[in-house]
Amino acid sequence: MGLGEASARGTAMDRDCLSCIKYLMFVFNFLIFLGGSFLLGVGVWVLVDPTGFREIVAANPLLFTGVYIILVMGGMLFLLGFLGCCGAIRENKCLLMFFFMLILVIFLAELAAAILAFIFREHLTREYFTKELKRHYQGYNNTDVFTGTWNAIMNTFDCCGVNSPEDFEESLFRLINPNEMVPAACCRRGSHPGDSAYISQKECLMGNMLFRNNKGCYSAVVDYFELYIYVAGALAIVVLTIELFAMVFAMCLFRGIQ
Repeated sequence: MGLGEASARGTAMDRDCLSCIKYLMFVFNFLIFLGGSFLLGVGVWVLVDPTGFREIVAANPLLFTGVYIILVMGGMLFLLGFLGCCGAIRENKCLLMFFFMLILVIFLAELAAAILAFIFREHLTREYFTKELKRHYQGYNNTDVFTGTWNAIMNTFDCCGVNSPEDFEESLFRLINPNEMVPAACCRRGSHPGDSAYISQKECLMGNMLFRNNKGCYSAVVDYFELYIYVAGALAIVVLTIELFAMVFAMCLFRGIQ
């Protein structure tokens, strides 16, 4: 009788433990589902946002590729969270194994992306952008994607060059326009919202500091998106941690299901 009671008690504890793991896994997968939804939203926002971030992304092939990586990862996490929730609630071993393999692949892909981002971090430095600006920016040829993108950035953020207007010295722009110190996109506009008229384009093009924007675009963009950058980094760490726990819970639940 004592052995039977002990065995029944042990079985009940196992069931309670399994039930606890099941609901913990459901919670973690629901968080993954929300994280995937957030990444999808960020990716779509960057592609359709009319206020400037789309132009910044287009100016650098790595950032442009990164947006589509965010969209793909968001879609996969969205699907992953859904599968994990269904597998946990229904206690389906096939779904759980498929979930575990999929989340392992995504985890490794995210880890590889983080390593590649670290390796190619020099492509996001001031020096890299300055070199590209000097080499490719033409000034008024908006049919050129690079030039049109930089014009949009400078108009949107009221900035000039990467570091300052001096970035246009000894550049392709000065070779094409030897009589102009800076492009028209660097010129200051009226202070009223929606005012697109230059204060004095002639003085600006001659290099008068009073009529041009003197802040570099690198600082302007970083200042504008600083909060978003920190939030994205923190979110990435949280998502990786959640994925690790989800894999552990999935395997525990898989082994516990009879």
